[in-house]
Amino acid sequence: MTSQVNNAVQAHYARTELGSVILAALEKAGKDLNRLTPEDLAPIDEFHIRGRAATLELARTARVDATKHVLDVGSGVGGTSRCLAREFGCRVTGIDLTDEYCRAATMLTDRIGLAELVDFRQGDATKLPFPDASFDVVWTEHVAMNIPDKPTLYREMYRVLKPGGTLAIYDVLAGPSGSVLFPVPWARTSESSFLVTPDILRGLLENVGFNVEDWSDTTDAARAWFVSLAEKIHKDGFPPLGFHILLGADFQVMAQNQGRNLQEGRIVLAQVVASRRALPNHGVQPTPASGRD
Repeated sequence: MTSQVNNAVQAHYARTELGSVILAALEKAGKDLNRLTPEDLAPIDEFHIRGRAATLELARTARVDATKHVLDVGSGVGGTSRCLAREFGCRVTGIDLTDEYCRAATMLTDRIGLAELVDFRQGDATKLPFPDASFDVVWTEHVAMNIPDKPTLYREMYRVLKPGGTLAIYDVLAGPSGSVLFPVPWARTSESSFLVTPDILRGLLENVGFNVEDWSDTTDAARAWFVSLAEKIHKDGFPPLGFHILLGADFQVMAQNQGRNLQEGRIVLAQVVASRRALPNHGVQPTPASGRD
């Protein structure tokens, strides 16, 4: 089951020579490839609703600073990892299931001069290749929707966090008003989409051993952002650089469905900050380190 889902997820996101595709789009947009800045990458950098604004809100709530080592689970092309390193001076390790994304993330990070603070590796979020208690913060944005085994996902996040460490989540959750309309940016069919309700997510986190310290429903802000995005696309069409570069020609349909899912209450958005207790709850023990390097 897990391998089939992973294959489906990788097929959804796969794009041959993604780094070259992004560089070509940057050049077409008039950017100097030898002097790229984070602002140049902004239209493609943070592959989640509300982009950088949502990342900075979560980072401040999670009290990210230069003393922290952050694990960015589902790091994509590295936009969030680079944002955190640049804005807060922290070390960031990104991990993503899709190898092509990791290669593109590494290349873009090097080009904007952040390679000393940020690194990436390919891996499965339910089998994190890191020792116990490795990170001060585990971070994830718009990733769990593609992962069916959520108890294992959150146990692994718990395991690699230091005692007292912080879990920072910004995710799409199941809404109260019916099934998701597909395709959407994270899945073309229901076979690789695994949403849970806010109540289920809270229960999963608490059962593993997290204390939920802050929970914000950001659905209204997401709706407003999508209305603005749809109006801009309708008026100006797709820009040279945007999320359509990652997902291909059917991104427009995905974006339309995403907007409808938000407007109709089929999905909701949550920003969650939790802390790792000294010992897990309900007798659940963290899984041992995998030893993969």
